[in-house]
Amino acid sequence: MRFTADSGITVTVEEARTLLATSYIYADHFDEWAFDVDNLQAAPSQLSAPDIDRHATSFEIPLNTLLECLNIFGTANMSSSSSTGSKHKRWRRADDASDDERGDEGRRPNVNRIDQHFGGNEKRTSMRLTYAGPGHALTLVLAEDSSGPTTTCEISTFDSEPNLELPFDAEQTALKIIFKSSFWLRDALSELDPSCEKITLIANPVADVQSAQRGVPAKPLFRIQGTGAFGSTEMDYPNDREVLETFECSRSVIFSYRFAHISRTLRALQNSTKTSLRLEQEGLLSLQFLVPVPRPRGGMSDSFIEFRCLALDDDVAQ
Repeated sequence: MRFTADSGITVTVEEARTLLATSYIYADHFDEWAFDVDNLQAAPSQLSAPDIDRHATSFEIPLNTLLECLNIFGTANMSSSSSTGSKHKRWRRADDASDDERGDEGRRPNVNRIDQHFGGNEKRTSMRLTYAGPGHALTLVLAEDSSGPTTTCEISTFDSEPNLELPFDAEQTALKIIFKSSFWLRDALSELDPSCEKITLIANPVADVQSAQRGVPAKPLFRIQGTGAFGSTEMDYPNDREVLETFECSRSVIFSYRFAHISRTLRALQNSTKTSLRLEQEGLLSLQFLVPVPRPRGGMSDSFIEFRCLALDDDVAQ
């Protein structure tokens, strides 16, 4: 997890040194966002003073622990879009005066400030997240509503280890496709048997598909093939703008990936509106999902979740 002064939060997860997932949570997705590197303090347990980046700070935490904390009331997955039109709410800061000290100022007296963070009567989890610096715990204060209990969770943080680096060279792009997530990718992947072991992506340039000779099996423009112990499933995509908004293929490609890795993208796919699929000439797969996020002050914003996955070796894929 990486906090950046201007950008917000970047969450990076890797699996088996093959799959790399990155989620971008921008600063304007929060009711309030404040990052001051001058206030970062190393914990007394730190053996040596860490080098502090003047623009960002990063650490590692168990992802499952974070997800369990966020959903501690069981309402974290509920959409908050219904409250985007309500007045902007804020958690009370430590240096804020109390309501009694402020006087009336247009507010009802003796009203708990936490109540101003909630709009309407719907149940949803709201959170205040703080991080004091290297060696300190990541602290989450969670509440379901202003009249109910609040829960404070402290997650131990660890120094960041070097992440798996899977740089995508745009100049080596062999295939680029942009399509609507809901109709043309999510439904296709949902048709695959859970027992599938691998997924193969096959694509050919438009010119090669159109120039197919009579009597020769036509090459697929773009095909997703799932293979498992009980057989295989093939799904072909036509050269139609309603299906493939963008299709750029410089040469014929065929690469295979473990279905277990591709299935990790399904949750992000289900919440996205568009998907960008890119293949590097060496088989590196990049899946970028455009996810709409409600702004705290009303309106919608866009967030991105990206997965990069290495292709199977030829002897493994066969």
